[in-house]
Amino acid sequence: MNILNLFVDATKMASTDYVGFTFFIGCMAMMAASAFFFLSMNSFDSKWRTSILVSGLITFIAAVHYWYMRDYWAAFGESPTFFRYVDWILTVPLMCVEFYLILKAAGATKSLMWKMILLSIVMLVTGYLGEAVYPAQAQIWGLFSGIAYFIIVYEIWMGGASKLAAAAGGAVQAAHKTLCKFVLIGWAIYPIGYMAGTEGWYSGIFGGLDMDVIYNVGDAINKIGFGLVVYQLAVDSK
Repeated sequence: MNILNLFVDATKMASTDYVGFTFFIGCMAMMAASAFFFLSMNSFDSKWRTSILVSGLITFIAAVHYWYMRDYWAAFGESPTFFRYVDWILTVPLMCVEFYLILKAAGATKSLMWKMILLSIVMLVTGYLGEAVYPAQAQIWGLFSGIAYFIIVYEIWMGGASKLAAAAGGAVQAAHKTLCKFVLIGWAIYPIGYMAGTEGWYSGIFGGLDMDVIYNVGDAINKIGFGLVVYQLAVDSK
């Protein structure tokens, strides 16, 4: 499908198709963010270019997946769960890498990076198992996913990453704190989407919420927001 067909299909979208609308807007927003991050890389000192590059990769990978997810939704009217988790298994570990990159000058080691990556993968794999493979045990898999998430939260708020940020001080510490807030508050959107889309006890709590709209809004806020925090850090460090 070429880009012309994408816009032609968008004109056929029902005015009440909020899921399709958020897929389309999410794709365009993340494409624009990718272009912004990639084109701004050379404006900064070399120590921040990798961070800006990773920010662009996160939104670019998401934009490509949103292109296909919107088409899948338009064709079948079903949540593109598989494509979404493929997107997350690539982009969420990269978001964790951002913590390592901004703290590298303060002494962050690769062990911190790999710890964060491993925890994010456990969080996502167990979430996928509960949502798509073993929905009857969604609560159990969701618990495992939640434990991995809270270990990440602990690491960045009170663990080694937090101590490195405090030692770095200044703009680095401020950026770290903002990224921490994205993880604590912004990433909380995803468990709500998970529970809204899970039959039984979870849907009884969050019934009536559309899982895909929640996920799409969460992706746009978190992925673009992460990149903008890193971008602001690079600006402040000039």
